[in-house]
Amino acid sequence: MTKIFCVGSAGKDIFFPTKEGKILETPEDITSQKKIAFELGAKYKIENRFEALGGCAANVAVGLARLGMESACISTVGEDEMGAWVCKELKEKKVGTELMVVEKKNKTDLSAIIVDSPSAERTIFSNKNSSGNLELNAEKIKDAEWIYVGDIQGKWKDQLESIIQIAREGKKKIIFNPREANIHDDSGEVIQAIGLCEAVFVNKDEAIEIVSGMNVNTVPENINDEKFLLEKLKSLEPKVVVITDGKRGAWANDGKKIIYAQGLEVSAVDSTGAGDSFLSGFAAAYIKGKKLEECLKWGIANSGNVVQFYGAVEGLLNEGEIEKKSKEVIASVL
Repeated sequence: MTKIFCVGSAGKDIFFPTKEGKILETPEDITSQKKIAFELGAKYKIENRFEALGGCAANVAVGLARLGMESACISTVGEDEMGAWVCKELKEKKVGTELMVVEKKNKTDLSAIIVDSPSAERTIFSNKNSSGNLELNAEKIKDAEWIYVGDIQGKWKDQLESIIQIAREGKKKIIFNPREANIHDDSGEVIQAIGLCEAVFVNKDEAIEIVSGMNVNTVPENINDEKFLLEKLKSLEPKVVVITDGKRGAWANDGKKIIYAQGLEVSAVDSTGAGDSFLSGFAAAYIKGKKLEECLKWGIANSGNVVQFYGAVEGLLNEGEIEKKSKEVIASVL
């Protein structure tokens, strides 16, 4: 069985669904074209709340385990009740926790998530005390065949460079999912790392920001075009580049062809787990050696099911379920 270690954040997510936010259209802001607003100083009653395992490393590890991968989560939690709960949840979901670090001085990561009920889109407020203190031990991850890297915090550049060095020495393959904070902090570091990875996953806003930092000649029409973004990111020479854009679907480029897969029409309640569930679906298919089109279909099928639940874990599919649901996904070569 393929071993994949997932490096990044792990914690708890608390969801607050509401219809009270006002959606603002801001197309002139290319990387933030919609915003949500609340009255300053007001109080809003939330009819219900939901709690779930959170953090990209935890979410992806659970998604991969559900699809038959031997996954382990590498993150740091606090020596508190919430940290014990995170490790218990991971174990129950058949994710390895032997490389989880428990730190006495910090609290386990916690995110408060405002979900706009009409659109199912979310705004996340994260407090990441623990995951930013992760220190990787090369010896402990030498058995992995794949390493997933997402949402690394703190001294993230040192962590990323360490992972790349480990992968080079051990001929391991890296799946890289840089986050907005990493790109804002040092886009050059992210750009350099992309070329050393097997697969790179970004959402459209992240793709725009990375390409904008590549010093390439662009015009507004190009920078908003998925095919242009894919081609520029593939020029950095990862094996595969994938861009997601919520309900619109996802695009993948392996240097031979660009494939687009439509999002599924579902009754979504929360988009929080869409990206991580898409990634685990795509990555599982890719590691199993499936064709690029099928990988996209697995990603869309997984995310399409997860968004019908609050959180990133409850709606994750197993292999039989994803095989069936992926047949509903429409994909085409551009």
